[in-house]
Amino acid sequence: MALFSYKGLKSNGQEVKASINADNESLAKQKLRNMGIMLISIKEEKSDAGFKKKGMTLGSSISTEDISLLTRQLATLIKARITVVESLSALEDQTDNQKLKVILSEVKQKVNEGTSLANAFKDYPKVFNNVYTNMVDAGEQSGTLDLVLIRLAEFSEGQVQLKNKIKGAMVYPLIMIIVGSLMMGIIFVFVIPKITKIFVSMKKELPLQTKISIWISDFTKDYWWAMLIGLFVFWNVFTRYITTKKGEKQWHRVLLKMPIVGNLVTMINVSRFASTLSTLLQSGVPILTALKIVSNLIGNVHMQKAVLDARESVSEGQSLAAPLERSELYPSMVTHMIRLGEKSGELEQMLGIVAENYEDQVNTKLSGLTSVLEPIMMVAMGGAVGFIIFSVVAPMMEINQV
Repeated sequence: MALFSYKGLKSNGQEVKASINADNESLAKQKLRNMGIMLISIKEEKSDAGFKKKGMTLGSSISTEDISLLTRQLATLIKARITVVESLSALEDQTDNQKLKVILSEVKQKVNEGTSLANAFKDYPKVFNNVYTNMVDAGEQSGTLDLVLIRLAEFSEGQVQLKNKIKGAMVYPLIMIIVGSLMMGIIFVFVIPKITKIFVSMKKELPLQTKISIWISDFTKDYWWAMLIGLFVFWNVFTRYITTKKGEKQWHRVLLKMPIVGNLVTMINVSRFASTLSTLLQSGVPILTALKIVSNLIGNVHMQKAVLDARESVSEGQSLAAPLERSELYPSMVTHMIRLGEKSGELEQMLGIVAENYEDQVNTKLSGLTSVLEPIMMVAMGGAVGFIIFSVVAPMMEINQV
């Protein structure tokens, strides 16, 4: 069945805009006539090509939160022994996101024609990633689709929470930087020039800090446009460079060595590695496939390479822990737990423990990040304002003495 969006008039003259499922446009029109709706316009809805191509940008029309909620609801319906087609139909009717509604309609049609749910999802790689489709495939093959979907929902919800916490931790510093920059700009462009006229009329040697403030003020007032262009050019050059192979490696190495950020980057990637690998293995995905999927989710290229080296080691019948340990990027506790898991045959459980531990550490670190940055930002802004005040007050005191 296809999805058609329509606009029409009810028998009482009220305008209605909605969508309807039908095999073709003629049947859709017939359904609407039977419902007593006078049709104004009708159009078949099709998913954007951007959702079907890996190189296209998804945008914000279908969020991670939408997919997380969809997965949880689908798991609930499948667990209640409702067929996949009926479950997809119920979700299609329930969702308010028009693009997701269209995709669910197309997926439902493919499943109804005999395609597996995983293969139907694979046609939309920008919406359902490799982790998602591989886990669904493993669930269908093992007959545990409901359990796999529950794990997927929990995994997706965890990723959403982590993303929101990172955003929340960054809000305060960004606001402080923007407000502080605006305040400094106003002071140097509008306030200092007026005071400078008084200092010039004194015809006396000014203190060094006052000369520095005047120079910054003159430069900001005369070359503000050059500063903006310079920032724009720098940002563009920097972002372009870090997208190159060489630049990405160097930048990711710098991130790992930064005092606070490096530790956080390591913990986030370890948490992602352990939780994803544990979930995939518990869902019946082969370890080589699971490691390949996990490597695509690691955000740091050096830590990603360590996972790929570990995959090669496993393919040769060797240890998973050894290559990770040699990279010196994964904490010793992680490699120790993996080694124990390999020896005892409980790798999934050990990875689950590692994931829980590092998720807690990430949450604690992010919670403490704001409390650490707050006084640093306050001291920095207070120092800048204090310097400006002191550079203005010192000459004014000389005037009073005269």
